[in-house]
Amino acid sequence: MHPILHLVTRIFAFTAVRYFILAGIPFTFFYIMARTRFVRNKIQHRQALRKDFQREILYSLQSALVFTIISYILLFTPVTKYTLIYRRLSDYPAWWLPTSALLCLIIHDTYFYWMHRLLHHKRLFRLTHLLHHRSTNPSPWASYSFHFIESWTEGAVLLVIVLIIPVHPLTIAFFTITSLIINVYGHLGYEIMPRSFRRSFLFEILNTSVHHNMHHSRFKGNYGLYFRIWDRFMGTEHPDYVKEYDRIQAQRFGNECGPLSS
Repeated sequence: MHPILHLVTRIFAFTAVRYFILAGIPFTFFYIMARTRFVRNKIQHRQALRKDFQREILYSLQSALVFTIISYILLFTPVTKYTLIYRRLSDYPAWWLPTSALLCLIIHDTYFYWMHRLLHHKRLFRLTHLLHHRSTNPSPWASYSFHFIESWTEGAVLLVIVLIIPVHPLTIAFFTITSLIINVYGHLGYEIMPRSFRRSFLFEILNTSVHHNMHHSRFKGNYGLYFRIWDRFMGTEHPDYVKEYDRIQAQRFGNECGPLSS
C-alpha cells in the first residue's frame, strides 16, 4: 500500500473507531440496555427508527472521511509549516497544553455558532444542513451526520485553530475527542445533568442536551455548541428553553429539583 494511503487509512480508522466508541457506548446504554430505566430522562417521548440510526451512521462515516483528509493535510503535508502546530512539548510551557485546549473549545464554539446560523439561511439550509435536521429526534449517532459540504465546513474549524493559536498534536487529539463527547451529549436524546446543575452558575453558561434537542425539534434558535453565551447575547436562544429544561428535570426529580419557570 502507498505510504500516503496507508497513513490516511490509519487516521480514518482512528476517527471511525473513536466515533463508534464514543457514540456507541451511550447509545447502547440509553437506547438498549437501560431504555426503560431512564424513560424519565427522555426529552422527546417518541422514538427514532432504525432507518434513522442507519442514515446517521452512514453520513457520519462520510464526515469521518472528510475530517481525516483535513487532519492529514494539516498534520502531514507541507501545509503544516504555514500553521502554528508545534511538535516539541518543550517549545511551550506545560500550562499551555490545557490552556490551548480550552481556547480550542472557545474558538470552536464561536466558529460553530456563526457557521451554524449561516447554514440556516434559506438558500443554504436545503442544500446542506437539512440532512442533519432529518434527525428531528436525534441519537448519539447523529453527532457526525452531516451533508458532504457541511462536513467540510464543520471540519474547517481545525484550520482556523491552527492558524491563530499554537497547538500541539496532543492538544488537537484532546480537542477532537472532547468535542465529540460533548456533541454526543448534545444529541443524546436524554437529559443527564444532575439536579444541582440548575442552581449552579454553570447553567447560565453551558449548553445541555435539552438545549440542542430543542434546536433539532424546532429547527431554529439554540445555535451554540458548547455554551449559551452567543445565543443569549444575540437573542437567538429559544424563549422556552429554560421552561423545557425545568420540565424535563421535574419529570426526573419532581418539582423540588430547582427553580422552575412559570
